[in-house]
Parts: sequence; structure tokens; C-alpha cells
Amino acid sequence: MPLVSIADVRAAADDIAGTVVRTPLLPTLWDDELWLKPESLQPVGSFKLRGATHAVARLDAAARSRGVVTHSSGNHGQALAYAARALGVPCVVVVPEGAPQVKVDRIRALGAEVRLVPPARRAVEAERIAGDTGATLVPPFDDPRVIAGQGTVGLEIVADLPEVDVVLVPVGGGGLASGVATAVRALRPSATVIGVEPELAADARDSLAAGELVSWDIEQAYRTSADGLRMQLSELTLAHLRERLDGIITVTEEEIHAAAGRLVRDARLVVEPSGAVALAGRLYHRAELPAGRTVAVVTGGNVEPTRLASLLAPRR
Repeated sequence: MPLVSIADVRAAADDIAGTVVRTPLLPTLWDDELWLKPESLQPVGSFKLRGATHAVARLDAAARSRGVVTHSSGNHGQALAYAARALGVPCVVVVPEGAPQVKVDRIRALGAEVRLVPPARRAVEAERIAGDTGATLVPPFDDPRVIAGQGTVGLEIVADLPEVDVVLVPVGGGGLASGVATAVRALRPSATVIGVEPELAADARDSLAAGELVSWDIEQAYRTSADGLRMQLSELTLAHLRERLDGIITVTEEEIHAAAGRLVRDARLVVEPSGAVALAGRLYHRAELPAGRTVAVVTGGNVEPTRLASLLAPRR
């Protein structure tokens, strides 16, 4: 299947300018060769705004009038609601039961209609709504427009740190990793892009090892606290990762918890568990990674206060 190109990513960068924040690279005090890319600083608290904005920008007037629909555990839903509101486009977000309430509340506050369904029915329900209403389905990751939009993270990393050696990017559905790997490989071929995913939701690791999609039961993936990384790869994202990702590692819940605490305390960033996964890879699996100037993508900061407090509390 056709893969997203660097030209597609550059076009996305033009589309999202003015709506999406160009986040900085933050050096860390505890590691002279580590920078953070804080996508938690986006207006909706995650990198998802990039792909959603690009997808909505590409709709013609007739499609915009019919609206957009998606399924999301929260971050992509917020992003699509924000992008749709900015362009006056109706938006429906199908949310799996059990999603963090803070994310659900914010989706509604951005003007989108929320429909709660059992986790196994999220994609089916979104497709049904699209079929019944004519709304455009904007998936969280299984879409070239979304992948290209997420790839702008990679564009900015290379622009701000041209001699970057390693980029660590969380992997859930694989849209961000696909886009970032596309941009970095094109602009900095000597750099290594490594995916990082929770040990309790490691379908991407298994799929890459097998060379084909390996499905995990939803109940298995829901064991991880990194709720933004519970989705599994699609054929499209697997094709990108097989071609462009240099490797993948997994991290434990304890490592995610500790990395989130480090980000809050020492980098002064509010993060959700999913946003700490890349840093966990650097902190606890450094021996498995190439040496050199490293960027860890901090994907999001949409976390409930009680969860944030638990991330700061020492584990017994």
C-alpha cells in the first residue's frame, strides 16, 4: 500500500500552521544528551491535534457541512473536536467506556457530541455513524492524512536538532511513530527511530516480529495505565513501521510510573502515563539503545488530578 511521503508531511505542516503549537525541544538537567519534545503543551494537551487538524483542513466544503466522526479514548477525540470547532464543522466522538473522565469532559466542552460504547464497539459504532450521516470518518491513526500530520513532530525535531542521533516515540496505533519515522528517515538518514510501548500492550512488538498483524485481546491491553497506547496497529501503520522504524522496546508499568514522576518533578511537565513511555525507554533501557543525542517525544498531558497524584507518589 502507498506510504506517506516527506512531501505529504511538509504539506501537512503548511495546513496546521497557525492552529497547532510548534513545541520546543527542552534539554534535561539530568542527561546532557537528552531532549524532550513536549506535545503535552498543545492546546488540547497532546500531539493528536496535528493529524486531526490536517485531516479536517483537507475536507472540501460539502464534506465539512456533513461533519466528522471518530472513535477515541480521549486525546484524538479532543483534537478532532478542537479542529472541527475552529472550522465550524460538526463533530461526533465515539468514546470507549472506562476512558478517563477528564478527557470525556473536555471533548464535550469543545462542542463535540460524545457517544459512550463498550471498548470493543468503538470503531464499529464510528463507522456506523459515518455510514448513516455521511460524516467523514477521521480515524485516530489509520489514515494517511493523520499520519502525515503527526509526522510534523519529526520535521520539527530535525529542524531544531539537526544532528539528532536517536528519536524515541511511543507506539499505540502507530500513527505518530509512522509519521515521525517518515520525516526523520528522509531528513536525517543516519538517525535511529525507536518505538516504545507498554509491556502490557505490546502488539506492535509482536506484529513487527511476525511480519504481520498480531492482535491482542482488548482486556489484555486495558491492563496498562497508558490508556492512549491501548489501540493496536493497522495494516497501514504496520506497513510504515516495517519499512521505516528501526526497532521497538517495551517498558513496564513501574518504569512508566517512575518516568512520569521524573517529568513532573524535574522537567515541570504535566503528563499522562502514555506521555512518559518514551522517557521510560531512555531511563531504564539505555543499554538497548544507540548512543548519541536523543529526543524523547512526550505525547500528552491529559491526566486526571487523582492519577497525577498517584504518579507522584512513591511505589511500594
